Order: sequence, then C-alpha cells, then structure tokens
Amino acid sequence: MTNKRPVIGITMGDPAGIGPEIIVKAMQDNSVTSICQPIIFGDRGALEREADRLVISSTFETVTSTETFSVCPGILAILEVSRLNPSCVRYGSPTTESGKAMAAYIISAVEMANAGKIDAIVTGPISKTVLHDAGYNYPGHTEMLAALTGAKDVVMMLAGETLRVVLATIHCAYTDVPKFLTTEKILKTIIITHESLKNVLAGKKPRIAVAALNPHAGEGGLFGEEEKNLIGPAVAEACRLGIDATGPMPADTLFYYAAQGKYDVVVCMYHDQGLIPLKLLHFDTGVNVTLGLPIIRTSVDHGTAYDIAGRGIASPASLISAIKTAVQMVHGRAGVHSCHSLAGDNPYSS
Repeated sequence: MTNKRPVIGITMGDPAGIGPEIIVKAMQDNSVTSICQPIIFGDRGALEREADRLVISSTFETVTSTETFSVCPGILAILEVSRLNPSCVRYGSPTTESGKAMAAYIISAVEMANAGKIDAIVTGPISKTVLHDAGYNYPGHTEMLAALTGAKDVVMMLAGETLRVVLATIHCAYTDVPKFLTTEKILKTIIITHESLKNVLAGKKPRIAVAALNPHAGEGGLFGEEEKNLIGPAVAEACRLGIDATGPMPADTLFYYAAQGKYDVVVCMYHDQGLIPLKLLHFDTGVNVTLGLPIIRTSVDHGTAYDIAGRGIASPASLISAIKTAVQMVHGRAGVHSCHSLAGDNPYSS
C-alpha cells in the first residue's frame, strides 16, 4: 500500500458483544483517524444501531474495495461482510449466525491483507466457544490467523506501555504445558521475538528475558528439570546466534525488573505466567500482537464482554492502542521512521 495514511482493517468481532460499541467509540478519537484510514469489516446495521444507542453522530460509508478508498476522519467506512437482522442480534446472546459472521470478518480482512489491499488488520473481540459452535475449530485468533496466512511458526505477544510478554505455549491446559515445551519450540519463540522486535526498536537489539517454568528457576533441579534440560539450552543457543537473551530467570522477580525497563520483552512458558502481570499493569490498554505472520495483526487484549454488552460502558482504550500499534508497525516495517517500541513510547499516542 502506498497511502500516506495506512489503511487499517478492523474486524468487528461478535456482533452480540462489545465489538460494535468500542469501534464506534474509537472512531470518534482524532488521534486514531488522523494517523490511518480505518475500514471496518463488519455489519453496518450493528454499527448504526450502536451509534444510535450511544447518541453518537457518525457518517457511515459502505465501501466495496480499497482501491479508491479514501475517507475523511469522522466517517466510518464499512466493508459489509454480513447483513444480519438487527432484531435477531441480542446483546450478550451470541448465536451460530453471529459466530459465523464473526469468523467471516476475520477471513475477509486476512484475504485483503494477504493481497496487499490493506496495510494491517486489527481484530475485535471474539468468543472461542462461539467460534467453535460456528464450525471453526481453532483454539483462538492466533491459530486461525496462522492457518489463514500459511504461517508455520507464530507467537503471541501482549504489549503495554511498560511491559511486553511473549508466550511459548498459548491455549492449552496448565497440566499440558511441560509436555508441549521443547528446546526447539522455546528457541523458535526467542528467534521470532528477536526478528519481529528488532525492526521497531529504533534499530537496537531487543533485550529478551526468558522466564523459568518452575519456582526459583528449578532450584538446581530440586523443583524441576525443565530449566536445565529445555529452557537453558534454548537460551544458550539463542545467545550463540547473536541474540541478547537472558535466562531462565525466576518469574517472581523477573517481571519487576522487566517493568522497570531492564528488558524489552519477556518470553514466558505459559499463558497465565505472562498475562497475569501484563493485565495487572495494562488491563485496559494492553495490545495483542501476533509475531511471525506475513501480515501485520494486532488486537484488543480482552474478550467479548457479553455481560456488559449494550450498556454503553465498554472502554475503547485497548482498541485505540491496538490501532496505533498497527500503524506504528506499518511504518516500522516500511522504514518510514524509527519507532521506539510496541505499545510503549508510541509516537502517535495522544
């Protein structure tokens, strides 16, 4: 894409959740619309209903392609992927139809990103259960995007202003984590993290801290052998490859130092190990970034929030951060300017 303002595709998420609400709210923020041309992959009826309910004056424009797409800030450009009957979409009550629409938004946006018709995609909140019920057997967004883009190795990064975490394992039972961890998998996660971040850290080498799996980093084997047999060898090989990696480090102290700025990112062994500290610090503004894809994808770091859908209290902060991060990554990949971080030190922050 050659637009001065990157074209960012935003998928609406489940129409029965808070996706439509946070999109309508985010599109009122000039710090978003001044830096990109957003195009919403969703349902016009659901978005118009939300704008009316929130008493937000918005101009909606339906587009069919991005070839001549150019709208002014304040106009919501919608690529109508679905046309659900608004009376059949109830807040907080997802259906198979809303689940199919939710998946169709993602598929359509990825197709355009793969074809180079949009510069990046920002995904709204989905329900994994509803996704399954609609016939899409993916554990989550990350795995679905990998399949749609043909990416072999991808990792999930959650980023906030002061902390970034990458997960070696994602959506699996806690008891399955040790058997899913291998030296090769951990090493690949470190390498993908290094390669993805070095292009957006103003040219500097990312400082990567690698968390231990067990308390006290295994305490010399007393509390587990994974540090000695799996994680340590992966870190050693990463260092041999010229990567600035440190570990395995005890997680109970590591996150304190990472949040203080000693490290640029923490590679974690399992989902909650990384997401608990991340969400403690950045519950409303965290951004989900998929590393290793051939396209740029960021996402909100929260779910569909069916319990508050339709109440007008959902915060668009995470979506706004995700859009700004996507724009930053577009410019970083293109070499337009030097970026300082993902979600932190954002040159586009308001």
